[in-house]
Amino acid sequence: MSNIKLKTESLNAMFNGQKAVDDVNLEFPKNTITALIGPSGCGKSTLIRTMNRMHELTPATDATVEGKVVLDNKNIYDSDVDPTLIRRRVGMVFQKPNPFPTMSIFDNVVAGLKLNGLRDKTKLREICESSLKGVALWDEVKEDLDKSGTSISGGQQQRLCIARTIAVQPEVILLDEPCSALDPISTSKIEQLLTELKKQYTIIIVTHNMQQAARVADTTAFMYLGKLIEVGKTQKLFENPKEEMTENYITGKFG
Repeated sequence: MSNIKLKTESLNAMFNGQKAVDDVNLEFPKNTITALIGPSGCGKSTLIRTMNRMHELTPATDATVEGKVVLDNKNIYDSDVDPTLIRRRVGMVFQKPNPFPTMSIFDNVVAGLKLNGLRDKTKLREICESSLKGVALWDEVKEDLDKSGTSISGGQQQRLCIARTIAVQPEVILLDEPCSALDPISTSKIEQLLTELKKQYTIIIVTHNMQQAARVADTTAFMYLGKLIEVGKTQKLFENPKEEMTENYITGKFG
């Protein structure tokens, strides 16, 4: 049995014919954290958006994908694949916390479950509690489940969004700069959470924060102008990069 949960093969992603991701081949082992680093506009966010069919299905853009994204030996771009089912298996957490503002904390967590047809109130309560415990938020909000999801702090909102993601029990979690809008204490809580969550999930995180990559990621991949420049074990990549461009980025000579 392969240890690879997800991989890209000769993957290209375009906007209006311009390549944002250029021939990327990358593997993501099960129960690991992979960090994608590189300067703004290098294709990191576009790359992870190809992994749950968000790129080419974004309205009002001429976005296309060539190549493969393989999840458990199945190309998610095959014609017989339902993108909605892929989104259940590959969850996404965005840069800014985005709880549904008209919903309570409880309804935010179980929104995906209700969308998938679960109506059993006892089951919904159980999953809400276990999901909030999974992101270390239960003790902070258990008395306030009826309050709006936007009534809590930014760091709590981001953990709420992660709880909403894990409530539907995905297999892969994509995080696009999940801590960029957060203070250092909230960032630390998210990082501790990711280390815990990788026991159950395969995690891919886009980050500008190289210290964050060094702290949480098993593997780090450096991208530049849409291309994958180098990938390796995080400590080795930071301490002894093979490519001069990687070293220049890590040491701050450009970025």
